[in-house]
Amino acid sequence: MRDGKAIDPVSGADAALSDSAEDVISNNRMRGEIDAALASLKLFSPDIKVRREAVKALQGDADAGKLPLLDKALQAEVDPTLKEQIALLRAGIVLGSDDRAKRLEAAKQLSSSRNPATKTLLLERIKIEEDGQVKAALQSALSAVDSSLRLGERLAVVFTGISLGSILLLVALGLAITYGLMGVINMAHGELMMIGAYATFVVQGLFQKFFPNAFDWYLLAALPAAFVASALMGAVLERSVIRFLYGRPLETLLATWGISLILQQLVRTLFGAQNVGVENPSWMSGGITLMDNLQLPWNRILIIGFALAVLLTMAFLISKTRLGLFVRGVTQNNFWKAGLAQCWPKSRCWC
Repeated sequence: MRDGKAIDPVSGADAALSDSAEDVISNNRMRGEIDAALASLKLFSPDIKVRREAVKALQGDADAGKLPLLDKALQAEVDPTLKEQIALLRAGIVLGSDDRAKRLEAAKQLSSSRNPATKTLLLERIKIEEDGQVKAALQSALSAVDSSLRLGERLAVVFTGISLGSILLLVALGLAITYGLMGVINMAHGELMMIGAYATFVVQGLFQKFFPNAFDWYLLAALPAAFVASALMGAVLERSVIRFLYGRPLETLLATWGISLILQQLVRTLFGAQNVGVENPSWMSGGITLMDNLQLPWNRILIIGFALAVLLTMAFLISKTRLGLFVRGVTQNNFWKAGLAQCWPKSRCWC
């Protein structure tokens, strides 16, 4: 049936619909088979992206019935990387062959795979393999795959640590400047970051409602809005409370801690207690795939780049500009006074 009319599925010509015809109900198994069949046909698409997606789709649903199609696709494929993936996919199917030599060859071929699904396949096959030589080959392939995956996992942990550390670097940078200039340990510093985050959420909502066609660029407006919102809140905090507590670190710490609680409750009242989400623009989605188990997301890459840009900008501002000279002068003066206050009563001399 198409557009309410019956057609011949082969020729596409109009056909008469029988009175006894019933709707076909496709269960999940049928849908899976259809999806796998469509993916197999896409292996011959002229678009390499379509072929790559087809290989990914077949990795969990390939069976011996698809070997002829995979053999044809392997011969027709011109991209070396994709050709290797198809060969590994074919080797995974051949592992279930009755031919001992084919299973040995497939195990040897799979040892070069860096796909986590290959590890699962080898583990399952080792449990049911009865031939000792084939089982040893499977164990060897599993060790090789484990080594490859371990490298990707370690690199992923390092990259995640760098991306999270870059966020903490931005937070610590603000704390260091605040403490260096004012000698204040601001317990509400995290809440200032929170204000910037909610400012980004508000700008996102405004773009979704009033400028949906320009949503991909809302971050360009949200970035300065977040900085301005946090800066204004920090200025209000300094002018209303902190300026009256200079030289009294304990009172300042307690006051800013109380303010942090007030800001948290204010945000809960305005936005609710549930977490809210900030969506990625389309140009920040996806990532760079270096290995089958190692993908570097664009949003984390941009976070690292942004943190480095802010750090370099602050270094230039502090070391090369007149404002930076003032900042360094005040900071050094504050630390000199603190050191003098500590050593003067003890030594009665200039330090």
